[in-house]
Amino acid sequence: MSDTVPMTVQGYEALNTELKRLKYTERPRIMAAIEEARGHGDLSENAEYHSAREQQSFNEGRIQELESALSHAQVIDPKSLSGEKVLFGATVSLSDDDTGDEKKYQIVGQYEADLENGKISLMSPIAKALIGKQIGDIVDVRTPKGEKSYEILDVQFI
Repeated sequence: MSDTVPMTVQGYEALNTELKRLKYTERPRIMAAIEEARGHGDLSENAEYHSAREQQSFNEGRIQELESALSHAQVIDPKSLSGEKVLFGATVSLSDDDTGDEKKYQIVGQYEADLENGKISLMSPIAKALIGKQIGDIVDVRTPKGEKSYEILDVQFI
């Protein structure tokens, strides 16, 4: 992991909320499940025990991942930015040169990417192609489905 992990204010808050839930709700629930399963006897053939231990391992791994990301977070408030140039946090309106379809994406950190809600990771091919460009530019993006061209219609910092 690099020294800093860029994320929006909303992304930072969402990760912090998830971390608290994992530590203070899930961890005690899993520990209780492990203790209950231990009471059922032979651990070598105890599926409930093994399942709870697996949940514990996943939960602790996610806690470590979130703690690391949050400790390296570079929190950027898109509302504090302005201009026509695409930067981290920008919400970009695009027109597909082939179909004319319009799309809108916000460029966010890797931990807050959510394509269904129009949030793409800074590390994605389309975000990499957009960074530094401005309104009116044509951007070529290599996607798994081949080359795509988009025109940047608007850049907002909301």
